[in-house]
Amino acid sequence: MPDIVISEFMDEAAITGGLAGFDVHYDPTLVDRPEALLALLAEARGLIVRNRTQVRPELLAAAPRLKAIGRLGVGLDNIDVEACAGRGIAVFPATGANDASVAEYVISAALMLLRRAWFATDRVSAGQWPRTDLMGRELMGKSLGLLGFGAIARETARRAVPFGVTILAHDPFLGADDPAFRSLGVQPVAFDDLLRLSDVLSLHVPLTAATRDCIGATELAAMKPDAILINAARGGVVDEAALVAALKAGTIGGAALDVFAVEPLKADKAEIFVGCPNLILTPHIAGVTAESNTRVSWVTVEAVRRALEGVPA
Repeated sequence: MPDIVISEFMDEAAITGGLAGFDVHYDPTLVDRPEALLALLAEARGLIVRNRTQVRPELLAAAPRLKAIGRLGVGLDNIDVEACAGRGIAVFPATGANDASVAEYVISAALMLLRRAWFATDRVSAGQWPRTDLMGRELMGKSLGLLGFGAIARETARRAVPFGVTILAHDPFLGADDPAFRSLGVQPVAFDDLLRLSDVLSLHVPLTAATRDCIGATELAAMKPDAILINAARGGVVDEAALVAALKAGTIGGAALDVFAVEPLKADKAEIFVGCPNLILTPHIAGVTAESNTRVSWVTVEAVRRALEGVPA
């Protein structure tokens, strides 16, 4: 039986180089074959996952020797952290390794949704010339709102500064005088003001009881009618049905969703997005680039290796 099980995709060179000497079972299809995954965990001391593998009591019960869990990313809502702590299982998120990728996604999505021209390929290739229809807006001079001001939001702010935007942020865990705001020229504001003032609102919060559906019909109605919403944080933070209604009614200017309440997004659930204008949907890929996959993978394997070898972090 393997010593380390890896249930989702990662950089294979990191497995070969970083976990040399361990008996490793790498199969990125295991996330969709939970029974096979449980069967492989009987002797495993290490487990490496992304965001889809659900590390819940059933899985932990099948892994009595488990000592370390590596998370190829930063969110921990798919891992029962409290149960792991009760068992003495160390959990290692790849903190900071994909911040740049997510920040670049946010800026790219904002530019695409404001400018709108990038959605014209089919029309232009069909011989149309819809210049006046596609007269979009500049990011320069707009207000970029950040809900949450952790590491990824700060990377986003750094990349937004050269575009000449006003950067607003709301984070209930930071005081208005926190030096993180001042160092980046960010204006801390109340949540209601963030909604009201943002031309582009990007979400950077974990999924908790407090943040679930925190952007719903009421919050969308409080935003500017041409505002752009970007969620590359966690599915469930946005009420998807309310967002669809706002897009179709034209009471919000556009949206980019990289995360969904249920993932993968199934065809029957995806139907609600059909016909939504100025909408970008991507498959939880904001933090995954060739470069970040390498960084995340190496950070994770090194943390798991040190834990299993008894080396202090």
